[in-house]
Amino acid sequence: MNYRDIYNKIVKKNSFLCVGLDTDLSKVPEFLLKEDDPVFEFNKRIIDATQQFTVAYKPNTAFYEALGAKGWISLQKTAEYVKKNYPGIFLIADCKRGDIGNTCKMYAKTFFEQMPFDAVTLSPYMGRDSVTPFLEYPDKWAIILALTSNPSASDFQIIQEKETDEYLFEKTLKYGQLWGDENRIMFVAGATQAYKFQQIRKIAKDNFLLVPGVGAQGGSLEDVATFGMNESCGLLVNSSRGIIYASNGEDFAEKAGEKAAEMQEKMKALLEENKKNNSQRKK
Repeated sequence: MNYRDIYNKIVKKNSFLCVGLDTDLSKVPEFLLKEDDPVFEFNKRIIDATQQFTVAYKPNTAFYEALGAKGWISLQKTAEYVKKNYPGIFLIADCKRGDIGNTCKMYAKTFFEQMPFDAVTLSPYMGRDSVTPFLEYPDKWAIILALTSNPSASDFQIIQEKETDEYLFEKTLKYGQLWGDENRIMFVAGATQAYKFQQIRKIAKDNFLLVPGVGAQGGSLEDVATFGMNESCGLLVNSSRGIIYASNGEDFAEKAGEKAAEMQEKMKALLEENKKNNSQRKK
């Protein structure tokens, strides 16, 4: 899936929503536990209820790995279900891998050959060879952690280099530009850091940003759009708990669909405003 495909989907759906499938077995509605694979059954119903409002899904692999072999099967079935039934939706493996080159080649085979993911999230701490193996696959994406939402992000990401006053997250963005262009590289930028998105856009003007932290973590969708949108929208805003756990009853999928619809309506208005602003700037 290329840049234009993602942008066209955003325009068609009036949405830049990514639904995070962080499926915790302890939070799955009790009536589903009788199923052979309750995690997959939960995911399937969430996907069917939200697919018309979202352009991406992002399973966090930790929630599946924690269940051992059964969890990996649930993840595989979930990814295959999305691609079989809704092939135009962008599919992200939120695995935050990062290792030496030959190890990353194996990670790339896992998510791009054994599973039908379009992108993986990556930690760039070990440099170029922890990212480039993922770029050997045409139309697959590396999503590099740059500025995250967690409270201790400041431990490393906003360390400043004395000679240049450059923050570490800015250096990460600059190196990412050298490893691949906006058609292959995205960056993770947390919604709780929206006030720094202007700095991010000075370096990564055209790249898509995957933005976690809206909703349960306190990030503002409006602030993210104000400071982070580019002419092609350039945002995939993730919501996990606020959508998939909107209810723990038999209506859980219906309620998830309602929450996704609410976010899509807000995003539609923000996209229209961005389009208007773009038109005015070109006059």
